[in-house]
Amino acid sequence: MRYKNSLKQIVLPVVLALVLIVGFFIGKIWTPGHPQASGSRLFIYPQTNKIEALLNLIQDEYVDTIDKNDLIEKIIPEILKNLDPHTVYIPAQDLKTANQELEGNFGGIGVQFSMQNDTVMVISVVSGGPSEKLGIIPGDRIITVNDSTIAGVNMNSDNVVGMLRGEMGTKVNVGILRRDRPELINFEITRGSIPVYSVDVSYMITDSIGYIKVSRFARNTYQEFLTAMARLKAHNCQNVIIDLRGNSGGYLDVAISMSNEFLGKGDLIVYTEGKSSPRQNVYANGAGSCQNVGVTVLIDEFSASASEILAGAIQDNDRGLVVGRRSFGKGLVQQQIPLPDGSAIRLTVARYYTPSGRCIQKPYENGVEDYHRDILARFEHGEFFERDSILLDESLRYQTRGGREVYGGGGVMPDVFVPRDTSALTDYFFALRDRGLIYRFALQYTDDNRLQLQRFETVTALKKHLDSQPITEQLIRFATRQGVPFNETQYRRSLQQINVEVKAYIARNILDNDGFYPVFHEIDEMVKTAIREIRAGNDRIKIANP
Repeated sequence: MRYKNSLKQIVLPVVLALVLIVGFFIGKIWTPGHPQASGSRLFIYPQTNKIEALLNLIQDEYVDTIDKNDLIEKIIPEILKNLDPHTVYIPAQDLKTANQELEGNFGGIGVQFSMQNDTVMVISVVSGGPSEKLGIIPGDRIITVNDSTIAGVNMNSDNVVGMLRGEMGTKVNVGILRRDRPELINFEITRGSIPVYSVDVSYMITDSIGYIKVSRFARNTYQEFLTAMARLKAHNCQNVIIDLRGNSGGYLDVAISMSNEFLGKGDLIVYTEGKSSPRQNVYANGAGSCQNVGVTVLIDEFSASASEILAGAIQDNDRGLVVGRRSFGKGLVQQQIPLPDGSAIRLTVARYYTPSGRCIQKPYENGVEDYHRDILARFEHGEFFERDSILLDESLRYQTRGGREVYGGGGVMPDVFVPRDTSALTDYFFALRDRGLIYRFALQYTDDNRLQLQRFETVTALKKHLDSQPITEQLIRFATRQGVPFNETQYRRSLQQINVEVKAYIARNILDNDGFYPVFHEIDEMVKTAIREIRAGNDRIKIANP
């Protein structure tokens, strides 16, 4: 018996090994429909990762040479498209640019410019920036960059930006042509940190009402906002208008910090929740510096994400008024996740909800293209012009702290609806605007009269001077030379719009946004509505939504 057991122990492993070897070779050379006689070679790829197996198969067996990495770059966005419209892939070469806007600074020379007659003209110089320190001034023309001529060569603005921006501490040589100098002035500029401001302007729009325009929720926005509010409160600001129109969002924590400034201790600001993210409530801590300041928030169809968090917190807590038109409807929270090659994915990890329990995310089940066409569908449906055209989902009805009805499922609905005003929009006006003639004329007028205009240090004084000049008549002659025939009937209908816009652009060229907004607000119906509502008193917010 012992002899037989020993033989079995020896022979059995040998037999099993032979079976495995034979089976392996059979598997290598035979597959149904592919006889060995055909001469085809078959490779078995690991099936634990189907995508990787497919990529390897294509790389090894495809009829043409394929760059596997290039294929991966194209595949990832296609995969993410099947999730939601805001989960996106950012390639490594685009990540720095994508982050700059939110991080609040970039490396550059510190000028704002515009293309005039195929030449780069400096509009303004960043205070304390590299260019100002070297003496570059508004009105200068940049003719060369690093010995390459950029004037008169049909170069677009993006290419110019690419040449002037760069790593902080690196140098760039620019050749400047100045109006009173016949030869080029050469500057070697060391690129520095250039701030990207997200509070475009803050000023007292009346004796007691302040105005703050916030264009994005970037890393520095909260500090900029606090500085702006401190300046307004020093001028007796009792109510503030926060303009979030066109603000597509940004950092969630910045919107929370700004909301906290207006709310009392224990007030719910927002909560988030996702499959892998348990519900997190965020409450005001009671340390806000604006709790005794009235607040009105302006929104429109392009106000999204963080803008909607701030508007929703103010509205659901009955803290102030929301004025304007229904916001975009983005109620998803993204987290940026870096990948090993320097790229990143902004992955949706949670939904956010306003204090009443609303998720204001609009539907996206029909795909990304349909999702982004929603704004056009609203316009065609008449929503921009009539509040009654807005379709509300009765199953998503909620109540504010004071018992007012609000709705989820598609943006924040304003307390006071302001339709788009098209009464002054004529074909003649569109011909001027769409060809950029109002802006181009304002640029030329500023350049021709710069020494005189720079004497005015306040927008009030500058506006008074501009009102005394025949600017619109000069604009008409300019437009006629550019091929836009004068239409007197349409001109009279659009006169105020044209007159205010051209003067606002001139004021911006001299005083930056501190000049533009106070002039432009003369025809801004939403701002004027907000002022009327504030003056009428915010008691109406305690009753049913009008």
